[in-house]
Amino acid sequence: MELARSHVIRERDHRIHDPFTPEKLATLGTAIRLRPGMSVLDLACGSGEMLCTWSRDHGVTGTGVDISTPFLRSARERATELGVSDRLSFVHGDASGFVAGEPVDVAACVGATWIGRGVEGTLALLERSLRPGGLLLVGEPFWRLDPPDQAAVEGSGTSSREDFLDLPGLVESFGRLGWDLVEMVLADEDGWDRYVAAQWFTVRAWLDENPDDELAPAFRAELDTAPLAYVRYQRRYLGWGVFALKRR
Repeated sequence: MELARSHVIRERDHRIHDPFTPEKLATLGTAIRLRPGMSVLDLACGSGEMLCTWSRDHGVTGTGVDISTPFLRSARERATELGVSDRLSFVHGDASGFVAGEPVDVAACVGATWIGRGVEGTLALLERSLRPGGLLLVGEPFWRLDPPDQAAVEGSGTSSREDFLDLPGLVESFGRLGWDLVEMVLADEDGWDRYVAAQWFTVRAWLDENPDDELAPAFRAELDTAPLAYVRYQRRYLGWGVFALKRR
């Protein structure tokens, strides 16, 4: 099992596979009051930047799970670079079925709630690895503004308005599912730019390197349309944040 090749190519130069800057990631670690020795599980961890920098800055231990071999290779290299490889492990596997062998202090899925077929299923999956009184982290998009038409919906990177809630609706859903929202850190437009716009540079570099690859026509079409769709729609209408939850 592997992540789609197109996705790996598009984000091959990313350390953070979400619209967070390093500063936002650091803010989140401080906001949830990490302490040395706390254990963190990160499902769909990508290139492991969250675990690696939090282990360096806060002394946490952790496990990351992802289906992408290239991303996990980057995660292990980053852990070695930051001198935290003895405190972290990275597992190649399907995060949608992963449960930690021992309960953890923090269980996270930051930007990949598809592993639980949505927020509700992802929270249920994470809770299976969480110690009593522990903290869940979930990263999820939300509508900043109500998209006026289907063009705005699709330009924001999704197929249906119902794929996401607005921010009040998302927060309300946590309570309905039995969770207290105890912290949140929201992406800003700079974070979105660094996540999305950086993909255009990578895609163009890849096209220059691989003009005859079977994916080249699709990537060429993407580069022709994606920047305008982003600045016209997604940057305006779509928000994203990480929400810290405790069971009521």
